[in-house]
Amino acid sequence: MTAERRAGRPPAPDPLPIPVADNHCHLDVRRDDAPLVGLEQVVAEAAAVGVDRLVQIGSDIGSARWTVSVLDDHPAVLGGVAIHPNEAPGHETAGDLDEVIDEIAALARHQRVRVIGETGLDYFRTGTEGVAAQHHAFRRHIALAKELDLALQIHDRDAHEDVLRILAEEGAPARTVLHCFSGDMAMAQECVRRGYYLSFAGTVTFRSAKGLRDALAVTPVEHLLVETDAPYLTPTPHRGRANAPYLIPLTVRAMAATLNTSVPQLCRALSDNSERVYGPW
Repeated sequence: MTAERRAGRPPAPDPLPIPVADNHCHLDVRRDDAPLVGLEQVVAEAAAVGVDRLVQIGSDIGSARWTVSVLDDHPAVLGGVAIHPNEAPGHETAGDLDEVIDEIAALARHQRVRVIGETGLDYFRTGTEGVAAQHHAFRRHIALAKELDLALQIHDRDAHEDVLRILAEEGAPARTVLHCFSGDMAMAQECVRRGYYLSFAGTVTFRSAKGLRDALAVTPVEHLLVETDAPYLTPTPHRGRANAPYLIPLTVRAMAATLNTSVPQLCRALSDNSERVYGPW
């Protein structure tokens, strides 16, 4: 794909019949050569295709501060704050990991912050020397979500067993979300048994993602959420270009096809689940 095409914005898909929420996006992050679109435009473009609520995730201390700073002026946007697992080892080396998590705790007390996340484990980008710091940060974020009665959004990359083990050891918050779910059918079934929510992103539309669609197929709609992880994980047929909340209809329609359910039925479930997890916008 050429740089020119990557930089171009995909056309808007057909609107959804019932509005849904994008439950995980990074609206302060610029991808590659794509321009950073203003928040007012992001919200308007999303609403025009039936994505009327957004959860903006700040996953380092700078983006967490930015997230809280925009919430009062944008009623369609709720916030999540955390230290991403890939950030934890660096803070541990610098000696300020607990200090920055304390600041996350302070930011999380804003009334429109409804999520502690994304937190969790990532063994793909962080070597064994960073595992202890990730575990420590993950446990502190779990405790914070329970203390503040907020939803927990989990980043899990190549760490399925340890994520589930630590959640069991610490006791998962009442509303726990596996962001950008990447497990198999067995993991999906275990998460459902525990009462967790599984959030699917544009990856479920990729031709190579049959295992992920199999996991989706065994997940009851009462446990489903949808997200972009914008500007990443752009759904087919725009993979490789910058993602944005207005592209969620592509993922929702692919999910409905996999589940053999109607798009309106799935939209209603996704909308209801979002309000159940995050409360009213």
